[in-house]
Amino acid sequence: MNYAIIAAGEGSRLAQEGVKRPKPLVELNGEPMIGRLIRIFTQCNAQSISIIVNREMTEVKEYLDTIKIDIPLNIVVKSTPSSMHSFYELSRVMPQGKFCLTTVDTIFKEQDFAQYIAAYAAAGNNCDGMMAVTPFIDDEKPLYVDVDDQMQIRGFHDTAFDGARYISGGIYALDGKAIGTLERCMENGMSRMRNFQRALISDGLRLRAYAIDKIIDVDHAGDIATAEEFIRR
Repeated sequence: MNYAIIAAGEGSRLAQEGVKRPKPLVELNGEPMIGRLIRIFTQCNAQSISIIVNREMTEVKEYLDTIKIDIPLNIVVKSTPSSMHSFYELSRVMPQGKFCLTTVDTIFKEQDFAQYIAAYAAAGNNCDGMMAVTPFIDDEKPLYVDVDDQMQIRGFHDTAFDGARYISGGIYALDGKAIGTLERCMENGMSRMRNFQRALISDGLRLRAYAIDKIIDVDHAGDIATAEEFIRR
């Protein structure tokens, strides 16, 4: 499995609230968020890890230069206008084949993530992608995921709908077909990951949802202590 991390955001809200470190280097229980992801990915049979970082955050690039792992670590240094643009830049350096993409501030328990990756591997060619979803709503603007009784994804919605159970967890396990959709989205001037996800459905990709009880984001200074307690438990 190839892994990718979007770490190109400016982290402006954290900075405004007094957090001096760039978001990827914010520590959770003594471990930088980006370092935690790299460690977890290497424990989940990573064949490569690709990361995009903001050009202005030189500290993040310097930190990544100290990382020593036995697999390719592809680093893209570029400021982008959206997460989808960051994903596109990563797709230029990622090896072909199946991959798992997440943002640097998506926090989950290690065991939950390992089980999710195992479930995607076990699905084989029966699906084109497996999205992590959660019933826990922590996002300020959640993306609601419509699934059938077999957890096949039927659509993505900006607002809650009758029978809504899950929102997107911000973790995407996909195969190479998704890159074609991404390129079409870029050609059409689309932005935002949620629009990319909708395009996957429009293109006929078979997407399955995998439920994880709790996934949280670190968007504000107060989220740091919450995340530390969550993963410590």
